[in-house]
Amino acid sequence: MSAPRIAVVGSVNMDLLTATERLPAPGETILGSAFAATPGGKGANQAIAAARAGGRVTFIGAVGSDTFALELRQTLVEAEVDTTHLREVDGPSGIATITVDAAGQNSIVVVPGANSTLTDLEPADLEAIAAADVLLCQLEIPVATVLAAAAHAAEHDTVLMLNPSPAQPLPRELVALVDVLVVNETEAAQLGPDVISAVPHLVTTLGGSGAEYTNPGGAAVHADAPSVEVVDTTGAGDAFAGALAVSWMRGPEAALPFATAAGALATTRRGASTSSPTRTAIETALHR
Repeated sequence: MSAPRIAVVGSVNMDLLTATERLPAPGETILGSAFAATPGGKGANQAIAAARAGGRVTFIGAVGSDTFALELRQTLVEAEVDTTHLREVDGPSGIATITVDAAGQNSIVVVPGANSTLTDLEPADLEAIAAADVLLCQLEIPVATVLAAAAHAAEHDTVLMLNPSPAQPLPRELVALVDVLVVNETEAAQLGPDVISAVPHLVTTLGGSGAEYTNPGGAAVHADAPSVEVVDTTGAGDAFAGALAVSWMRGPEAALPFATAAGALATTRRGASTSSPTRTAIETALHR
């Protein structure tokens, strides 16, 4: 069986990661114990996760003209993600400031930078979407661009998998095009029951409790997460989404445990894109 073709339209950021004993309260200054700058962005994270999980991945996004841009591009290339459609624009690349506490919980602020310039899709971008088995999108780029990508996917029978993060009101036209909605419990509550009930396939991540899939008839399937030692939860949801996209064509019942294992393994390493597990590691975890 050939590797599934995944197109990702989304963000790419440099993550500025600080480790602390606990997250600071509003107005409080505390000392950190470590700092690192690592490539991230939900779109790039999910593209890398999908490539490591065994997909043939094309990434459509934008970097700036700053010093971060080269490393952001190179990280995608090293993960064997096709960057033909990664454009460069004048100005800063996107960044995210991330604070992680000793329990592995995090708080994140994202500044879109070049990601906000991704306001149109070129003919070559549309061709990549049409050729894909699954189009994977998030909401760190303009929603109008996500909608345009989704509409093109629908015209060419490409499955649209949407991870609506950061959560925000979704246009009705976009909701109508979603095949698979991937949310955590907070995002599900923020979107509300009208949106949740309108999509045919719903996948909800439950942290250490695993994940749940609800089919068009309302029946639910649960997958437990493998037991791991949590170091950093940053990027775990992205690892889950990338692995889910790769395994979706095998059917939701097979895809859910695969993605759940990927998300759990991602918490055992610091960083976002750097924490995504390989297909071999995921399959090993599934058969323990």
